[in-house]
Amino acid sequence: MESTYKALVQRILLRWDEKRPSASGAAAMHPRLIIALAGPPGSGKTTIARRVVSDLNASPEPRRPKSIVVPADGFHLPLEALHTLPNAAEAIARRGVPWTFDGAGLVRLVHQLRASAGLHPVQAPTFDHALKDPVPCGLTVEADVDVCVVEGVYLLVDEEPWSRIAPLADDRWLVRVEPALARDRVAARHVAAGIEDTMEKALFRAESNDLVNGEYIVRHSEGRYDLLIDSIEELPN
Repeated sequence: MESTYKALVQRILLRWDEKRPSASGAAAMHPRLIIALAGPPGSGKTTIARRVVSDLNASPEPRRPKSIVVPADGFHLPLEALHTLPNAAEAIARRGVPWTFDGAGLVRLVHQLRASAGLHPVQAPTFDHALKDPVPCGLTVEADVDVCVVEGVYLLVDEEPWSRIAPLADDRWLVRVEPALARDRVAARHVAAGIEDTMEKALFRAESNDLVNGEYIVRHSEGRYDLLIDSIEELPN
């Protein structure tokens, strides 16, 4: 996987070099590159995003771009909001399906990331796995950030409001994973997070919910990515 990380870093550096000369107006003083990184649950996209950003920020390149990961997990609807829905039991059981996210809020954030470069910081929500709920303003994207790697499951799908994200990104990456590997990773994560108390229950939840979401993501992201990345077993959950 090391060669993949290196290739992704070089790809961003190339895109960054291409981005700077083309900027005009306020953006010419501080353009910003936005990468949309998507993939099914358990594909390893979070690990990829964190590693690539870490390597970028540690790069010996004298003009390396200041980079940050912007996770979309913070746009899960809070449990309190799910409890108010007419189908609250289904919403909680199937948390993670598209309609349990604030997709429009994520679209607004990506717009803000594009417009705020060099001007002002942007606050983004994060997700607290211990609380099992989003944390408002959990992340600050400073005005001088050059590269935002926005990572999340539905970033590239072709249905509203998610379909408005891809055109806002400078480069779109999709992570591909074998369903069995994704199932095992997600099930282990459910147990570790206390979502399920046995591996048997966790596997059932992964197969009946997360893998179904994964199939939807792959099907509805077809033809909407610039780069396809293969996830391998060495990636942590």
